[in-house]
Amino acid sequence: MVDGQGVPLGCTVTAANRHDVTALLATVVACPLDGYGEAPRLPERLLGDQAYDSWRHEEIVRWLGIEPAFAQRGREHGSGLGKERYVVERTLANLHQNRRLKVRYEKRSDIHLAFLTLACIKVCFYRLTAQE
Repeated sequence: MVDGQGVPLGCTVTAANRHDVTALLATVVACPLDGYGEAPRLPERLLGDQAYDSWRHEEIVRWLGIEPAFAQRGREHGSGLGKERYVVERTLANLHQNRRLKVRYEKRSDIHLAFLTLACIKVCFYRLTAQE
């Protein structure tokens, strides 16, 4: 999960043969937004690809108080979500520059999550230094 500028907010690790939607709730809840001295809060809007397009997942996201903006199946591209989704794809491309994330060599998920966290820190560092 990334913010509007592509800064990673958090991540979850699941098995490769599981659908992304199975980790939707865990990922959203694991990424509360909070500033210094503020109470944790959830994002206002959540973008997702066509895999998340179902009434059940939209209801879960709405129940959390988040506006879902999922690409709809069977519709032409033209909703404008691609311009916003580019930020996510760019961050994923930056994460996949790390060889250990592109091909998973670790059998234990905690080790893979540690390398994923290091890669997220690296992306955050580059985003912060690029703004100066």
